Amino acid sequence: MNRTPISILDLAPVPEGSDVGASLRNTLDLARHADRLGFNRYWLAEHHNMPGIASAATSVVIGQVAAATSRIRVGAGGIMLPNHAPLQIAEQFGTLNALYPGRIDLGLGRAPGTDMATARALRRTLNSDVDSFPQDVLELQAWFQPAEEGQRLRAVPGEGQNVPLWILGSSLYGAQLAAQLGLPYAFASHFAPGDLVNAIRVYRETFRPSGQLDKPYVMLGYNVIAAPTDDEAHVLATSIQQAFVNLRTGRFGKFPAPQPGYFESLDSSAQAMLDQALACSAVGSPETVKTRLDAFIAEHQPDELVVASQIWDHAARVRSYEILAEVAGL
Repeated sequence: MNRTPISILDLAPVPEGSDVGASLRNTLDLARHADRLGFNRYWLAEHHNMPGIASAATSVVIGQVAAATSRIRVGAGGIMLPNHAPLQIAEQFGTLNALYPGRIDLGLGRAPGTDMATARALRRTLNSDVDSFPQDVLELQAWFQPAEEGQRLRAVPGEGQNVPLWILGSSLYGAQLAAQLGLPYAFASHFAPGDLVNAIRVYRETFRPSGQLDKPYVMLGYNVIAAPTDDEAHVLATSIQQAFVNLRTGRFGKFPAPQPGYFESLDSSAQAMLDQALACSAVGSPETVKTRLDAFIAEHQPDELVVASQIWDHAARVRSYEILAEVAGL
C-alpha cells in the first residue's frame, strides 16, 4: 500500500520562559529527529515582528537545518515574495541548493507575513504589492534558468539551479495561480480551512502541465498534537488555542504554556472561531490521531501532508512527531 508522504512545518515557536536561541536549537533538534523518523520535508515559514516565532531569517535557518540533517528535504513554507526582490531569493536559494543539491524546496506566498508597518520597514516602500505576485514568481523562475550568451544581469548562485517552486495559499487565488503555472500547491488548511475543498477542486481541474510538473500535486496543512492519552493531548493543545485567540485579538507574545480548562473558559464566539480555524487537526492518543488522520486523507486525497505540531514543551513536541511517525507507518 502506498503511504501518503508526511512532512513537517516548523514555525520555530519561542515558548514563554524561553528565548530565540533556545527556539532555534530546538528546531535543529527536531529536524534531526525528523530526518531519522522518515518525514519527507522540513519546512520553515517567514514571519516578522512576532515575538513567538524565530524563523524571520528563513533562508538562514534553512541552511542550518540542511547542515544538521542528511536525507530530508528542507525548504520554505514559505517565503513571502512581496517582501523581497526575486533576484535576492534566487541568490539565497541558489546558494542553498549549491550547498545541499537536490534537497531544497522554495514555497512562495503573497502575504506579507506580518503587519503593514513591518512590511514597509522590510521593503522600504510599499510600491511592491501582492498584485505583482504572479510577475514576481515568473521573474524568480527566470533567474533560475541557465544564463544566456551576453546576459548582463545574472543570479550567481542561482542560474541553472533546479530549485523546485511551490505556490502556497489559503484561497482560490493561490490554487488558480499554481494551476496556471503548473506548480505544486500547498494549501494552509492547518489554520484557514474555509476554502479547502474548492481550492483543491479548482487546482486539479485547471492544472496545466509545466517543465517542473506534469500533473497536479497537492500538499495540505494539518495540525497534530499527539500524546500517550487524549487528556494529555488536549491539555497540550491549549497552547495553540491561546496563541490563536491572542493573534485574533492583537496580543502578540511568546508561545503560551498549556492552561488546563482554557477552551471551556472562553465565550461561545471564541470557541466557534477556534473550532473553525483548527478544524483540520488531530488531537489525542495514538489511536485517536490515527483515526482522524486516516479520515482526513481518505476524504481529501492529498498527495502529501505537511504537519504542524505547535506544542510549548519541546520534549512533548518531539514525542508528538514520534507518535505521528508510528501511526502513519513512516
